[in-house]
Amino acid sequence: MTKTNFLVSLIFVLSLLCSSTADDPYRFFTWNVTYGDIWPLGVKQQGILINGQFPGPQIEAVTNDNLIINVYNSLPEPFLISWNGLLQRKNSWQDGVYGTTCPIPPGKNFTYILQVKDQIGSYFYFPSLAFHKAAGGFGGIRILSRPLIPVPFDPPTDDFTLLVGDWYKANHTDLKTTLDNGQMLPFPDSLLINGRGWNGNTFTVQQGKTYRFRISNVGLMNCVNIRFQGHTMLLVEVEGSHTLQNTYSALDVCLGQSYSVLVTANQPPRDYYIVSSTRFTNPVLTTTAILHYSNSVGKPIDPPPGGPTIQIDWWNLTASGPRPNPQGSYHYGLINTSRTIRLANSAGSINGKQRYAVNSVSFNPPDTPIKVADYYKIGGVFSLGSIPDNPTFGGMYLQTSVMAANFRDYVEIVFENYEDVVQSWHIDGYAFWVVGMDGGQWFSASRNSYNLRDAVSRCTVQVYPKSWSAIYMPLDNVGMWNIRSENWARQYLGQQFYLRVYSPANSWRDEYPIPKNALLCGKASGRKTRPL
Repeated sequence: MTKTNFLVSLIFVLSLLCSSTADDPYRFFTWNVTYGDIWPLGVKQQGILINGQFPGPQIEAVTNDNLIINVYNSLPEPFLISWNGLLQRKNSWQDGVYGTTCPIPPGKNFTYILQVKDQIGSYFYFPSLAFHKAAGGFGGIRILSRPLIPVPFDPPTDDFTLLVGDWYKANHTDLKTTLDNGQMLPFPDSLLINGRGWNGNTFTVQQGKTYRFRISNVGLMNCVNIRFQGHTMLLVEVEGSHTLQNTYSALDVCLGQSYSVLVTANQPPRDYYIVSSTRFTNPVLTTTAILHYSNSVGKPIDPPPGGPTIQIDWWNLTASGPRPNPQGSYHYGLINTSRTIRLANSAGSINGKQRYAVNSVSFNPPDTPIKVADYYKIGGVFSLGSIPDNPTFGGMYLQTSVMAANFRDYVEIVFENYEDVVQSWHIDGYAFWVVGMDGGQWFSASRNSYNLRDAVSRCTVQVYPKSWSAIYMPLDNVGMWNIRSENWARQYLGQQFYLRVYSPANSWRDEYPIPKNALLCGKASGRKTRPL
């Protein structure tokens, strides 16, 4: 870092501190992103490391903290980090996806300014550009409640993070080349837990104590199921929402999802398997970690417990939300929706190459981030209304798809999956209530089965094969927000679009202005942001 860059960064951070309030503390992070050798499956691979770590360092925060994360890109290509589940209130500029943020050039740095406004819970970050996610660069995020704020369970003895997901032995550049050539990826080679394969992690517990496990699926292709051999899991939090505390022996964690469970070490003192296996796949991939009692007298008993493969318990998939409604101002089920948006995923080919689409539109990334083009009113980058509100079931086509929406509308979104593979959908900038799920086709009469009482609020929802999932979502966050498949090959090849939530007030009350340090690229190159 040059002396000039250091001084600019220092002045920038000081300006932030001068404008901050004493109530919202700042936490500072400096990350260096590099390539490095990793051996997660016993074969040397090129991994993406953050400060030399794979997975990357964990972010610890408290509700309303400001996170100042200075990211140095020491890779030979552009790089971006996104923050799965952080709502970025009024600030889609910091979302870290290509539709909102210019990439960090090689050898340069960018400082993300994030606030975890009114949030608690378990999340993760990941590299969003190219196919970097297949090389690592991800890590956990914990947001704790503020002191004196009641939490609906006793403090656990310890708090562990499980970053679970499928993994390829192939280099991420080879996987990207496969997709760029219009071919489908092969089946993954294995599963990892915290960057390691079979029995690569040990979690030590004391008999009689209770522990929190924050589980996130950071994988590329598959839902997984989690079991703790001989133990049950008490579900206490889903992506920032405390839940009714139901007990599970097995729990699905689909792509992009995060859960917190409490596990009590109440079994005879020995070692036990923590098992992760894929759902709806043939073959089924499995990996394990070890739950080690501090007074253990033996190794885990083989075999590791099996889990569900294609079974679905529909009755228990939308319940478990907190009661009463934690926001206190309204209840989601008593408000009439102002708009219904039906989104159907599909697979096909365009110009002889594999593509994926939403309502027949396969997203085509522009040369300039959509949010940047919108701010500077640069024409020829995107058009509002370039994706329909309903499935067309017509031929697939390429488009930089952006859907227009109005600030403070209250929408119903139905995700319709006519394919034989499970889907996982994420919406940046928002948490929503999952009000319904079922097999078969969605009809307006399907609303009769909606859970309008205690649905869980979250940011990622699964849609099982030949099924649908429905959500209610208040459009309370102005900005440009990515709606995407969490299946990373499908996302990369077009199964995503952007939702432009617009307020005509053009006020800091509704949306923050472009950051002073914003990177500019494409057709916005050479323009000015705001003075430092």
